[in-house]
Amino acid sequence: MKAVIQLVSKASVTVEQKEKREIGPGYVILLGVAEGDTEEIMKKMVKKIIDLRLFQDENGKTNLSIEDIGGELLVVSQFTLLADCRKGRRPSFIKAGNPAEAEKMYREFIEECKKRVQTVKHGEFGAYMQVELINDGPFTIVLDSDEL
Repeated sequence: MKAVIQLVSKASVTVEQKEKREIGPGYVILLGVAEGDTEEIMKKMVKKIIDLRLFQDENGKTNLSIEDIGGELLVVSQFTLLADCRKGRRPSFIKAGNPAEAEKMYREFIEECKKRVQTVKHGEFGAYMQVELINDGPFTIVLDSDEL
């Protein structure tokens, strides 16, 4: 499982050029589910993301978590995070999870986030989406479950 976490002042995802879902200060999480990812891996990723201290305290130090500031989450599925570009010019997505299993894991990831963060918005698995965000800082973290 791979996740790109972007600290944002606001963000939105538009699904199929129709429905727009918006958040205020918090994180945009681009999530790629890999073949072989388990519930245990997913829960570790959620815990790591929610516990990260990326927001500044009153002294300008990154000491506050998303829970500490009452931040919001926007979770967007993105299997392209699992692209293998080592050979040739066209990426291979063989490491991406089976779509049915990956969608189930994506939905479980969202539900796990909701246990700790009050506002969790999300895109739709497999849909055409447009993501808009204001990256605050900019501050972007890349997490790979293989490295946790």
